[in-house]
Amino acid sequence: MKYSFCFLLLLSTLISFSQEKTTPASQERTLPAESAVSSTGQATIKGKVVPYKATAGTQPVWDKDGKVIASLFYTYYERTDVTDKSKRPLILSFNGGPGSASVWMHIAYTGPKLLNIDDEGYPVQPYGIRDNPHSILDVADIVYVDPVNTGFSRMLDPKAERSVFFGVNADITYLAEWLNTFISRNNRWTSPKYLIGESYGTTRVSGLALELQNSHWMYLNGVILVSPTELGIKRDGPLSNALSLPYFAAAAWYQKALPADLQQKDLNEVLPEVESFTIEELIPAITRGGFIDESKRKQVAAKMAHYSGLSEKSILQHNLSVPTQFFWKELLREKNFTVGRLDSRYLGMDKMQAGEEPDYNSELTSWLHAFTPAINYYLREVLKYKTDIKYNMFGPVHPWDNKDDRTGENLRQAMAENPYMHLMIQSGYFDGATTYFDAKYTMWQIDPSGKLKDRMRFEGYRSGHMMYLRSEDLATSNEHIRDFIKKSMPALGQPAKY
Repeated sequence: MKYSFCFLLLLSTLISFSQEKTTPASQERTLPAESAVSSTGQATIKGKVVPYKATAGTQPVWDKDGKVIASLFYTYYERTDVTDKSKRPLILSFNGGPGSASVWMHIAYTGPKLLNIDDEGYPVQPYGIRDNPHSILDVADIVYVDPVNTGFSRMLDPKAERSVFFGVNADITYLAEWLNTFISRNNRWTSPKYLIGESYGTTRVSGLALELQNSHWMYLNGVILVSPTELGIKRDGPLSNALSLPYFAAAAWYQKALPADLQQKDLNEVLPEVESFTIEELIPAITRGGFIDESKRKQVAAKMAHYSGLSEKSILQHNLSVPTQFFWKELLREKNFTVGRLDSRYLGMDKMQAGEEPDYNSELTSWLHAFTPAINYYLREVLKYKTDIKYNMFGPVHPWDNKDDRTGENLRQAMAENPYMHLMIQSGYFDGATTYFDAKYTMWQIDPSGKLKDRMRFEGYRSGHMMYLRSEDLATSNEHIRDFIKKSMPALGQPAKY
């Protein structure tokens, strides 16, 4: 009996010891400052097989004393059958928010994989990814960067000041330093380099263009602004709401809410007419305020109603300055629908028909529906980046310091200093957040002298904020990037001079 007890005690101890050795210890959910997981793949782009290496990893952010205070997650794609990196363009890609991860353009626009959506951009099941036949990886390597607290990127030093990261100029400063390190580590100093940013990412890359030149002596061949913000260019007074009218017309045309004479025309016939009216009649009318002749006020309101799908009465009630949030609620009110803010092709349903603005952004909920499972599956299971960190589609970056936003002027100065640098703006006609006509105004005001306009171009698409979600525009917009890269690459030996 004594021996049996001793045997059982020994057996119990061995089992307990074995369990202690095989049961994983609890781990803190923290991001490593340095990490990298590489894999290979191939994509068929424009009918040709393109082999590539994909690296998912993290790279530190250091403070001025050399201490690691944060780490940024990135995904880097390199074509593997190209040996001469000095002739191989590199695209540095950022999304916006601020607070948004780089997921959007990564798995829906320029990268080698696409999330599962239908031809118009709506979510479908099963969730997941597929090949992107329009990716620009055939002509350029690409790195997608998640700023601090977006995606897997995190602050690592709890004592670090949030003001180091979360503001217009702070964001630009630390990201430029990070890019300098990335370029050095990956031996890309001799490569032609491009920045692409979407939404708030356009503010970011416009500022980075000058910061990289002035503080890191890194000169770019081009900047691509997808659905640009105001870039610090003022739109006070009459301009604020007037610039939205061409977008109203585009959205109403798509929703078949315009009068028959306009509805039967192609969108490209309607918009120039509305743009001319906005510049030549609407802005001057709003400028006169309450002192405009009453008959002229009614005449302008009648034309606005004709072009917008709204009633003349509602326009007069807003003194000719109709807010976009009212338009999203009002356009299809009688049909019990709202239209999307970022993409007015999307419809929403509010609790009440009454009200001044929609209850929610119908397009954004649709996008999160599709993108969140796709990016988590892709990074964790396909690229094999294993972590318990939550992937922040939108991360905690507020309060955000918006003071001293001179990014439009920064971009102009960078272009003036660098004769190689070109600019392309891409906008969706049905985007109600960063409207296409507002984007045109931005381009016009970046260079009011007109001296740089030969290096600028604008491209419009029949989609919304993320115009590439529509399959037809995905093909066209990527082709525009290819052409932009080709035209901004100087001939061998061509000097950068005026």
